[in-house]
Amino acid sequence: MNLRRLLSVAALAATGLAATALALDRIFPPDLSRYRERSTEVVDANGRLLRAFTTQDGKWRLGAHAEDVDPAYLALLKAYEDSRFDSHMGVDPLAAVRAAGQWIGRGRIVSGASTLSMQAARLLEPQRFQWGSRSLATKLLQSARALQLEWRYGKREVLAIYLTLAPMGGNLEGVRAASLAYFGKEPTHLSPAEAALLVAIPQSPERRRPDRRPHSAQIGRDRVLERGLEHGLIDKAQYTLALGRTIPDRRLAMPMHAPHLSTWLAGQSPGAVVPTTIRLELQDALTSLAVDERSQFADRAQVAMVAIDNRTGDVVAWVGGGDFFGRAGQVDLVRAHRSPGSALKPMIYALAFDDRTLHPESLVEDVPVRFKEWLPRNFDRGHQGATIVRRALQQSLNVPAVLALEKVGAQRFLTTLRAAGVAPGLPPGDRADSLGMALGSATVSPLELAGLYSGLANGGAFAPPRVRRDLPRPASARLVGPAAAWYVTDILTDAPLPEGFASLPPALRERRIAYKTGTSAGFRDAWGAAYSANWTVVVWVGHADGSSRPGQLGRLAALPIALKAFGRLPAEDNRAPPPPADVLRAASSRDLPLRMRLLAPVAQTNGGPRIAYPAADSRIELGPRDAVPLSANGGSGTLRWLVDGRPLDGAQWRPDAVGEARVAVVDDQGRSSAVTVRIVRRP
Repeated sequence: MNLRRLLSVAALAATGLAATALALDRIFPPDLSRYRERSTEVVDANGRLLRAFTTQDGKWRLGAHAEDVDPAYLALLKAYEDSRFDSHMGVDPLAAVRAAGQWIGRGRIVSGASTLSMQAARLLEPQRFQWGSRSLATKLLQSARALQLEWRYGKREVLAIYLTLAPMGGNLEGVRAASLAYFGKEPTHLSPAEAALLVAIPQSPERRRPDRRPHSAQIGRDRVLERGLEHGLIDKAQYTLALGRTIPDRRLAMPMHAPHLSTWLAGQSPGAVVPTTIRLELQDALTSLAVDERSQFADRAQVAMVAIDNRTGDVVAWVGGGDFFGRAGQVDLVRAHRSPGSALKPMIYALAFDDRTLHPESLVEDVPVRFKEWLPRNFDRGHQGATIVRRALQQSLNVPAVLALEKVGAQRFLTTLRAAGVAPGLPPGDRADSLGMALGSATVSPLELAGLYSGLANGGAFAPPRVRRDLPRPASARLVGPAAAWYVTDILTDAPLPEGFASLPPALRERRIAYKTGTSAGFRDAWGAAYSANWTVVVWVGHADGSSRPGQLGRLAALPIALKAFGRLPAEDNRAPPPPADVLRAASSRDLPLRMRLLAPVAQTNGGPRIAYPAADSRIELGPRDAVPLSANGGSGTLRWLVDGRPLDGAQWRPDAVGEARVAVVDDQGRSSAVTVRIVRRP
């Protein structure tokens, strides 16, 4: 046979072998289901693990690639398991020849010549390639799979299969799960002793479990260290030091940060790595604060807290409650809908300010006012009388807030909340135009409320808070103008601090923080919402079952926690931003346009007083000393008269200026009517 014919036969044979291999690869593809079925991981904004979950078969199986582990571990692994891993194609020919010689000489398999690629093949199909099996047929099939894996996926992915699936004792699989369970850290930075232990365990995962058999684990670790010394991977000093390290004799708990959020997100994406906007250091700081504050409550009330970075709209901390594995502890109170009490009042006033029908200096009479069959009262059951909107919001007066909602329109307010990403819950049978929303009849969650306050901090541009980095950032909607948001922020920033906060550290006392509280009927929910230029924090305190906590106001129970949270958030510029160009400066209501001077009921209620004189829209000519007699029909009890929100002594009015004025009358049941008149001077 000449050379040309010999080459042709060889080429034909090679082609046939290649075609056969390709056909077998297509007919018998590798089964990667175990590798792909991993623990769900919820990670923070920097990829740090918040919480992981076991797979359906009960394994801790965390995905890992070479860049996820310490290079020293990889060097020891290759030195001990497969020193020619980087150069062979899945099977080490030299090791195979050595193993074959031992088999022929002794009549049995002494060493298996198993490469990391062959071990990866065995880990993918543990039932086919049982751990420890050394039959010739098994080794041949395993070798074929190893070649196939490297052909299909390359070295990097084959190594990732091993790093993810290597048995580490019990239900631990992979280097990351073992490092977290035995050392309490990711395997990116391992000491030589730690790296050697993780290399040794898969050799005999149950006999070398550190938590069950620390002595056997130590023997295996020391063998790996000795190999590392022989290969020059560690020096004598490192070797001696590593030999003296104790073996961990117990498993540690897996990371458990933001458990409520993690559970919710894991249910959305089982088996995936879910990237969040949470910042682990802030999550831990605010969780610690919530735990400390909860310990001060005699009734062990739950504390829920959510913090948002106003610059991005990202949630940076999520505390869904405490005692996660206790009774009702897995209720995520950050997403739970509860009555906000007075916490929605700033949004009502923001809409009225945006309409330019109200101003912080507008007058309002905090007196009993009946709205159909409803007579709202303040929390202390009393009334303040004549005041201005600024103080009404700071003191959370109820009647002015209901009057403001009546002016804005309850249906419009509800529509605005929905446009901001809030889904308010209405009581059964309650109408969408209910004025009771001003006092908490529409339920919201702490997460939704935080989004509203963050919108105020952003000048009236609202968007639902974002917590998943793999989803698009929600588009913002400008629902009120910058001036309206500025008015609200200016009012809430100047509100008096709760008792005991005069002794706060200067850095916190000087920080410009706007805040509002809320307390639901029956003391079931206590709220504290606060925001600065960069951060928004909402705190809810109560019981998951809605039981009452008598006397626990939002100002006392929740607001102090929200303010303390700012002490654990990064610093920021404390200077007050300049007001928008269209902010209207006014020293008093007299400096305002007539439509903005007085907050009064929109319409007379049935059965209430009706002004007989002066008539609506009338023009009254008066001399310098003349008075306007005031009279009304109907109503009950003593009638109270007001002009531009200021109460009069009796039923006579001596105007001190010309121009338009608003005259109102209120009876003992809070029913009222009002007219607008114009005063001119008699020639």
